[in-house]
Amino acid sequence: MRKTKYFFEYVFIKLFFTICKILGYKSSSNLGFYIGKTFGNFFRSKASIIENIRKSKILIKTSEIEFAKNVLGNYGRILAEYPFLENFRNDDLSNYIQIDGIKNLEQIKKKNKPVVFISGHFSNFELMAMQIEKSGVNLAAIYRPLNNSFLNKDMENIRLNYICRNQIKKGRSGTRKILENLKKGYSIALMIDQRVTEGIKINFFGDLASTTTIPAQIIKKYKCDLVPIYIERSRKYHFKMYVSQPIAISSEKSQEEISVHLNKILEKMILRNPDQWIWTHNRWRK
Repeated sequence: MRKTKYFFEYVFIKLFFTICKILGYKSSSNLGFYIGKTFGNFFRSKASIIENIRKSKILIKTSEIEFAKNVLGNYGRILAEYPFLENFRNDDLSNYIQIDGIKNLEQIKKKNKPVVFISGHFSNFELMAMQIEKSGVNLAAIYRPLNNSFLNKDMENIRLNYICRNQIKKGRSGTRKILENLKKGYSIALMIDQRVTEGIKINFFGDLASTTTIPAQIIKKYKCDLVPIYIERSRKYHFKMYVSQPIAISSEKSQEEISVHLNKILEKMILRNPDQWIWTHNRWRK
């Protein structure tokens, strides 16, 4: 039954991508926002978004229902923009993205010493690893395969061809590849905002949440600097990406202490534009 559902989901998305290519970038992004806001609840529950926003205890400027709709609208925009990642990669849409901190990327490239880039699923998050690699930084990006095996194959091809050519699948085999890439001088990029089963429970917006310790392990073992990156959507179709200066973290700190610090950085990112984060990740599940 699930396989049949995944197949029809795959067919729908392939058809949607074809329509998007015909419509063009701006019209597709708007269509994605409308579909996400209007019908997104069939795929991602508004109730789970509202439950998580309540758990976080952050203040929002709209009603909970409107906030959840905007989050789902952002989901829709991201999906509708996948067919145009090739255009971003080839600089056909370079005027739609601005990078604050390009000198920091140049510094990382010049030093040729691995760093750990961390971020979360904000706005069109796929553009971050793409821009890092385009800057000339040797990069390996960690990704989580989609549950839909039909769709995952296409998404992996998109990631390999247009986002980051060095992709590491999450899991035990991925951990080995992370170490291999670090030894070769490659920096590592990963999202730290998803719930993980192999992580530890630490504070996140005032409550315990499952948190990955992978970046903390890398920082301690390889004495890598930390580089938080963030991307926000402005004026619907435009993006601004922020690359922080490399931050040296003492390897004397414990994995837990480092992970607590990273969660605080993530909280600040989320608070900048709360409705541009993917709130369906249930970080606080017991």
